[in-house]
Amino acid sequence: MSTVHFIGGEKGGVGKSVVARVLAQYFIDRSLGFTAVDADGSHGALLRYYKDYSQAADLDAFDSADQIMDGALGADRRVLVDLPAQSARPLARWLEASDVLGFAEEMSVNLAFWHVTDGGFDSINLLERVIDLASGNANRHAIVVRNLGRSNNFTQFDESPSRTRLLEAGGRIIDLPALDPATMYKIDRYGSSLWAAINAVDEERPLSPMERRRAKSWLEQCYAQLQRLEDLL
Repeated sequence: MSTVHFIGGEKGGVGKSVVARVLAQYFIDRSLGFTAVDADGSHGALLRYYKDYSQAADLDAFDSADQIMDGALGADRRVLVDLPAQSARPLARWLEASDVLGFAEEMSVNLAFWHVTDGGFDSINLLERVIDLASGNANRHAIVVRNLGRSNNFTQFDESPSRTRLLEAGGRIIDLPALDPATMYKIDRYGSSLWAAINAVDEERPLSPMERRRAKSWLEQCYAQLQRLEDLL
């Protein structure tokens, strides 16, 4: 069954694009075919780091957004969508105007709505929209990613009614491990895939041997979290 992965979180700076990059690398390393759609015109992380797999989309232009579902039409396809901050309204307009939820059900396409959170109050409130989208259908799923690189205290989320409602609706919770900020900065500056940044051996490699070791270990920890969602990936 095909699956569209919407990587969101609504707030800026919570780590949505990092999650999208990790998931793209996971698909590549596991030889799982996928198409990446970069809807974040202001950042364009997938277009920058995974340009051979990615195409741009504008959620405000329905014919552009339609390529998201076009990419899922076929057996066992994966579409990875990196959403920009404050995308809930244009996404909702497209979903409603195009009856995307009904079309996905008709075509047996899974829709996975990812919510990357820093555990803050605003992020928790915004989760309600994701739960609403995922509720009421076995082919729709809500996934919360607690980004430990942004916060190490998720008490507010863990004790929230939203978490309870998420789990009651069959939602999932995983963690994005923290990576040393200086190492992540060098990886970002390198301007290539996570694999290339970690494994590059030429004179332009950005990471020292120990930094590469830390980054490799971090990526393995990320993969261990993703494997908990194996049925959706």
